[in-house]
Amino acid sequence: MSIRPLTIFIIAHVWLFMITTSVAQIVIDTSGEPVEDDEEYFIRPAITGNGGGSILVTRNGPCPLHVGLGNSEGTLGMAVKFTPFAPRHDDDDDDVRLNRDLRVTFQGFTGCGQSTDWRLGEKDATSGRRLIVTGRDNGAGSHGNFFRIVQTQTGGIYNIQWCPTEACPSCKVQCGTVGVIRENGKILLALDGGALPVVFQKE
Repeated sequence: MSIRPLTIFIIAHVWLFMITTSVAQIVIDTSGEPVEDDEEYFIRPAITGNGGGSILVTRNGPCPLHVGLGNSEGTLGMAVKFTPFAPRHDDDDDDVRLNRDLRVTFQGFTGCGQSTDWRLGEKDATSGRRLIVTGRDNGAGSHGNFFRIVQTQTGGIYNIQWCPTEACPSCKVQCGTVGVIRENGKILLALDGGALPVVFQKE
């Protein structure tokens, strides 16, 4: 093989690798389209028997509001938007990427006077699992609001994790994957248990 064909061969394979790697890093919705940060989506369980789409849930009083799932599998839940932590370098690039910190925000208003951003909450006294609530994290570092989407072994099906390595690279955090707790007829989202596979459905 001469030098010129070898150079073309290497360039072609590098280009193919870059293209496939870029595509693999994009989150895909239930229609096979890239999830975009300026659109609204419903987060729904990928497996039947886990409930409906994600919603705001009351627990021990009207406020604060927790993140949970609807009891009926036929419900879409409340739409969310994703806001990446890292700023975009290309104004035309609005695709949501895997393994990148982002905010998850319900698109609606509440009577609690708080943000509808997903946030890592305190440990549940009974289960010992960390609950997912809503509101802005105003603590040191303010990284409790940042989650990330990770790929499962099945294309188009994902897990959501709390592991804010971009928002707080120097923090030593106990990462966790979002799953469910069933409590008094309600389905709450929490870390530190079995993972909940989800899909993203465009409104």
